[in-house]
Amino acid sequence: MTAASGVPEADRLARVVLSCGVEPGDMTTSRLVHELGPQRALGSQLVPKPGSGLAERLAEVDPARALETAEAMGIRFLVPGDPEWPAGLDDLDHVDQLDHRDPTAEAGALSFGGTPPGLWVRGPMPLTELAASVAVVGSRAASVYGVEMTQAIAGHLASASVPVVSGGALGIDFVAHDAALRAGGATVAVLPCGVDRVYPMKHRALLDHLSAEFAVVSEQPPGSGPTQLRFLARNRLIAALTRGTVLVEAALRSGALNTVRWAEQMSRPVMCVPGPVTSYTSMGVHQCLRRGGATVVTQGSEVLEAVGAIGAHLLEEPRGPERPRDRLSPVERTVLEQVPSVSPVGVESIARLSLLHVRDTVLALGRLEVKGFVVRGDDGWRLAGTG
Repeated sequence: MTAASGVPEADRLARVVLSCGVEPGDMTTSRLVHELGPQRALGSQLVPKPGSGLAERLAEVDPARALETAEAMGIRFLVPGDPEWPAGLDDLDHVDQLDHRDPTAEAGALSFGGTPPGLWVRGPMPLTELAASVAVVGSRAASVYGVEMTQAIAGHLASASVPVVSGGALGIDFVAHDAALRAGGATVAVLPCGVDRVYPMKHRALLDHLSAEFAVVSEQPPGSGPTQLRFLARNRLIAALTRGTVLVEAALRSGALNTVRWAEQMSRPVMCVPGPVTSYTSMGVHQCLRRGGATVVTQGSEVLEAVGAIGAHLLEEPRGPERPRDRLSPVERTVLEQVPSVSPVGVESIARLSLLHVRDTVLALGRLEVKGFVVRGDDGWRLAGTG
């Protein structure tokens, strides 16, 4: 038994073997572990397909050595039952078996799902702090508009002490991490490769900083490289670790749409930042909105309202600037509309045009005169210079 969590050591080691030997998001493995436990799933129930090489990969794993090597690099391995295990990941075991591939991928592409055997984490930030986090994802080919919107939203979330989670990739992901850091907040990257790897290489400074100050997370063991399938499998973790997902920009084939679909399947709030209707990088966002279920957001405060507790972040309805006439009563507005700006007219004429009694018209004109909207002369009433 491990002193820190009470998880049996044999269970932890079995999960290390599964994490190292099985590709991420394998539904069969996840279901067997969920129903039988990691040791039984590994020992007798996980029957590899002929020619898959799974048996050889599993046999090659030395779990104790893998943990020692990871620890020497400052990497910890979390499993269900550890105090730091993010409870949101467990929801992945209750998502229906659906095809969560890119909607435009070729027929026969693999489906992904289920809770990972464990998480490899590098960095001091406890993952329990992600219970209040928000994912901000989008296109790698971010436009100037997308960058500005991401900076505003991620910066606002970070300033409100809401951690920002993204994938550490080019474009919107990088901007989200960077904006959170510039606002003095916390941010975590979920990678499609080992947490000891730098991908993409140009983000070395960012990932090194997150590893030192916050956290970099992956279900892939140290040393693993990124693949297309691992990117798709990674997306479900981003959705499950967070309270909601914000989609800033996404073309029709964007991997960020896969993250959104996972959030939808787990009934997590999905928030979309609309773009110009002619923008290629916003076509996927608009398609999400057309499907229904997603909320339009244009600023960080609207994201907080969508993911917060009921009544926690109520917003006032936006209104245009108040004009002097806005405070007039309906009768005063009706009368004022019939007062000419140049040639004065009498009360009877104004009352007839306003469809009001003369007495009510006189009272309204008196109030309008006090408020500076009309003036009375020898020949009748006209608008004042400020009216």
